[in-house]
Amino acid sequence: MKLSTKGRYGLRALIDLAQYSEIEPVSISSIAARQGISERYLEQLMAKLKKAELIKSIRGAGGGYVLAREVESISVGDVLRALEGNLEPVECSGLHPEEGCEAAGGCVTKYVWQKINESINQTVDEIKLDRLVEESKAMKGQQIPGQMHCGN
Repeated sequence: MKLSTKGRYGLRALIDLAQYSEIEPVSISSIAARQGISERYLEQLMAKLKKAELIKSIRGAGGGYVLAREVESISVGDVLRALEGNLEPVECSGLHPEEGCEAAGGCVTKYVWQKINESINQTVDEIKLDRLVEESKAMKGQQIPGQMHCGN
């Protein structure tokens, strides 16, 4: 499975938002500057995250974005599904009876695809945003100035 920039940048943006919105709403321009993401692209990602009810916007002077839920209740899976859609790396109609796969009855590979899909979903659902915020804060003390973000 390969995530697009939507998932990678969107997750970085949400971690940033979680870190900086504790005191006041955060602007797209400030997230974009800190994360090295285009404001126009970030606007598109924020719209998807807002539609998924992971963030909300505050209008007016001093407005911006805040998390719509508690940081410990938002999983990486929530974010990636909002931005990427279904996370299953293998499309197998044998896993979805309504799609009607003719070979499903005798197909053993569907077992492999099912296990991979379950493993990926379980992993991303177990990782919560609060843990990533903690990791990010810990790394800031160790980061070399000018160092690029991983997962660009």
